[in-house]
Amino acid sequence: MITKTMTIHLQSGLEARPVALLVQIASQYESRIYVESGSKKINAKSIMGMMSLGLAAGEEITIIADGEDEQKAVSHIEEYLSERKAG
Repeated sequence: MITKTMTIHLQSGLEARPVALLVQIASQYESRIYVESGSKKINAKSIMGMMSLGLAAGEEITIIADGEDEQKAVSHIEEYLSERKAG
């Protein structure tokens, strides 16, 4: 299991389109992937769950991945969330 804290750098934060792209990225991997923000822990492959977080640019989240491809999954998500442009 890998746990990594990161900051959202997408200009628009995690609104509808960026959330959809994040869910698509997470869904490419076999690992179980969760996004934790405050007291909420949401399955990163759930679009409705991810939308419920309402995350903005500059917010800090923790990614939790557990499975065979966990390292690749976390790296890909971190790369996406580090983009300085809108999703």
